[in-house]
Amino acid sequence: MFHFRKTKKQMIALCLSAALSAGSLTAYAATEYWNDASTKPMVETKTPISDNTNWEQWKAGWDNLKTNYEQVALTPGADFSKLNFGWYSKEKTDKAMVRIADNKEMKNAKEFKGTCTEGTVINGVQYYSNKVTADGFKPNSTYYYQVKLNGEWQQAQEYKTGDPDNFSFMFVGDPQIGSSYKQKNAESNGKKLGNDLAARNDSYNWNVTLNKAMEQHPEIDFLVSPGDQVSVKGNEDAKDLKEQEDQYSGYLSASVLRNLPQAVAIGNHDCSSASYQNHFNVPNPFTAETNSTVAGHGYYYTYGSALFIVINANNYNAADHKALVEKAVKENPNAKWRIVVMHQDIYGSGLDHSDSDGIILRNQLTPIFDANDIDVVLQGHDHTYARTYQLTSDGQAHDEFLEYKQDQGGFNHDNFDERFEKDGVFRAYYKSQNLCYNIADKSQGTVVNPEGVFYLTSNSATGSKFYNLIPEQQDYVAARSQNWRPSYSVINITKDSFTVNTYDVETGEAIDSSYTIVKK
Repeated sequence: MFHFRKTKKQMIALCLSAALSAGSLTAYAATEYWNDASTKPMVETKTPISDNTNWEQWKAGWDNLKTNYEQVALTPGADFSKLNFGWYSKEKTDKAMVRIADNKEMKNAKEFKGTCTEGTVINGVQYYSNKVTADGFKPNSTYYYQVKLNGEWQQAQEYKTGDPDNFSFMFVGDPQIGSSYKQKNAESNGKKLGNDLAARNDSYNWNVTLNKAMEQHPEIDFLVSPGDQVSVKGNEDAKDLKEQEDQYSGYLSASVLRNLPQAVAIGNHDCSSASYQNHFNVPNPFTAETNSTVAGHGYYYTYGSALFIVINANNYNAADHKALVEKAVKENPNAKWRIVVMHQDIYGSGLDHSDSDGIILRNQLTPIFDANDIDVVLQGHDHTYARTYQLTSDGQAHDEFLEYKQDQGGFNHDNFDERFEKDGVFRAYYKSQNLCYNIADKSQGTVVNPEGVFYLTSNSATGSKFYNLIPEQQDYVAARSQNWRPSYSVINITKDSFTVNTYDVETGEAIDSSYTIVKK
């Protein structure tokens, strides 16, 4: 169902290569490739509108769907036995409520109560943020849940648990609903799409991606996203915030998400408003973070033998991330697998980020991950696919560039970018200080008890925006890809193994060979 638009691609690639060869680096925008849903209007996918929604039907229902701000977001709980719920409501209540049963008729349902607090004001209307944690979930079981919204119990939804000793999750990169706003197509009358038409396009493709992934891999138990769920930052004015919330509505509209928990990180496009933390009820939020963003904090949870630590990497104070990692590890000393999820890719291969802002935390985080025996780091931000060899810290002291990491408001480091672009001496020095790693193991296929950390960077899950790969593949990159189509990874974890396979959404075919880490 995907169509790729391009203009002057070969010339652009030559210009980029020449610029890099000349020793200068300019911040480049996304390529002209994107996924235009309107090119195949009769292709159908499951959406809240119907189980077989085509593009024309989606367009007809968009105005109602984008203003449905009261959709539920499921999030993994602190451990396998728990499930978190988050949703908006127009009405304030003393206690947010969810009930759980083992039957669709909701007989003998158990009620769980949570909080209802003042949330986001959208178009002059006050919405409230509701959060509830339910527990008592057992492996390989089917449950049903109902959310009480504005005084009424909503339709019962199914939730199936997996096997904590052998589970799979879907890893998707940067849905970034609305990021195609600079593109043009026939339906935009030759003008740029703008935020609304872009959100409409990207939300439909998001539904397609999740539906395809679940059809191809029904074993998936939950979803992990390294951030940038939406594109508009929502921090400028009421109009800006409404456009962001319209994008969240499009993101949360995916029918799959009614039954699939999602563990999402804060991206640089999510971090500037409170909408993220109003929508998502994350477990164990690290409120001790000293330089947090308005969107919220990092957090952690366990699932079977795996500990997941989700870092708010828009905060450039590495001491906060060190404290979070150490706290999570100390509280879960028996976790076999230690996995970090973060937005910024400190070992990626995308042109826009991997040689500048994407590595601004590299020389600080690498030794932290080593010291805490982190196995895997899952990254986004790059809008390209890449996986590394097993990497370790070089053990040397490096410049922390503190002047560019203080008082940055989470993501703004324009002063660094400007100097990096214009000052060749500084650029060379900065890059030298980020040669802070050793390649510990170059084995492929299956590696047994390897040293170091494995880094995986996900491409766009919607096709709303893609970036070029850096012309010359970095020495730490084992494999990379940019085919200008959405992709997703399926990661399987057992007590002894971690395996990742990555697939093209449209074809279902693998875009890279399988990689497995075995611990004995």
